[in-house]
Amino acid sequence: MERISILRMGQVLIVTIQMDMHDQVAVNLQDDLTSKIVETGARGVLIDISSLEVVDSFIGRILGNIATMSRVLDAQTVVVGMQPAVAITLVELGMSLPGIRTALNIEKGMALLRASMEEDEARIEVSDDYLEE
Repeated sequence: MERISILRMGQVLIVTIQMDMHDQVAVNLQDDLTSKIVETGARGVLIDISSLEVVDSFIGRILGNIATMSRVLDAQTVVVGMQPAVAITLVELGMSLPGIRTALNIEKGMALLRASMEEDEARIEVSDDYLEE
């Protein structure tokens, strides 16, 4: 059974999709990623789709599900490297991909995740201060 590797770098899980994603691989990725978030306590998920030339509605929906599930598990999701043809297809399919933030490349995606995680930490500190008063 084909699986996509999930690498950990600090509090971020990195997924680089380097194969054509058919439905079962996408479902496996969703399951593997959610398990890995819980196992590692990751706060961010970066998914590099720069090798994908085609994304259908099912794969788009799985990406949206991953972002939603990650958020429920206290992790942010950023998708990087989207090809113009993929972006056009997603828009034509009417898929807005709620909960998914995008960046042009891995470097910008990591910066976005770092900023988002720092923002979450600041919010937690403010709520903790409020609760102590």
